[in-house]
Amino acid sequence: MKLIHSKDNSFYKELLKLSGSARLRGKLSQTILDGVHLLGAYLDAGMQPKHVLLNPSALDDDEITGLLDRIKGVPVTQLDEKLFSGLSDLKTPTGLMALIDIPLPDRPISHCRFSLLLENIQDPGNLGSMLRSAAAAGCDGVFLSSGCTDAWSPKVLRAAMGGHFALQIQELQDLQDIAKAFTGVLLATTLKGKLSLYECDLNGNLAFLIGNEGAGLSCELLNLASQEITIPMYGKVESLNAAAATAICLFEAVRQRRMK
Repeated sequence: MKLIHSKDNSFYKELLKLSGSARLRGKLSQTILDGVHLLGAYLDAGMQPKHVLLNPSALDDDEITGLLDRIKGVPVTQLDEKLFSGLSDLKTPTGLMALIDIPLPDRPISHCRFSLLLENIQDPGNLGSMLRSAAAAGCDGVFLSSGCTDAWSPKVLRAAMGGHFALQIQELQDLQDIAKAFTGVLLATTLKGKLSLYECDLNGNLAFLIGNEGAGLSCELLNLASQEITIPMYGKVESLNAAAATAICLFEAVRQRRMK
């Protein structure tokens, strides 16, 4: 096992850059998983990391050593406590991180039956929650506009809790082209929709269009929707959080599809 004690180590410096740069993650198609749960989900999806990183006490943790037993032929490096904490985005690091290749999606929208099209979602917590809900609901495609925050950033990965590895996530997409290529029903969520979500037939090929937290969906995407829908609200609030609205839409579709 290699040991790193200096912040000037070239490998450590590259890891720091990768952790903080969406552009570099996109260029290299790599990211860092921080924590036992994320690496476990990655392994459960049948993938192996490129490199494993440990803090000095990691090998005393049975859960971590159990994960290491599942990893074959992968280099392992131990960072001293200060370096590990400097790389981790967690207040209390678990002692385990992994460098991985970002999975490359290969399913076009024309082959999808139940998808999300996300336009300009800016908050990492919102995007992570949306991805987690999409994975739990069984979505077969998530398409992100170029204005969305980086789907593979540490904060989004943490919020999605492993949902990334159950999804086909396609970033930097022209959502107008994606919408035009979809062969099913496109439902756009908007406060001005005249049709309630609960009045919609959500069976068959379906995609939900979800817009920016403040501005909502662009006029261009709204014009491509099959129907504008709304979620009825009876309390004294103007709108729902984008992630909450997404979860409600997805699981109403799940409910209807299970009843069919």
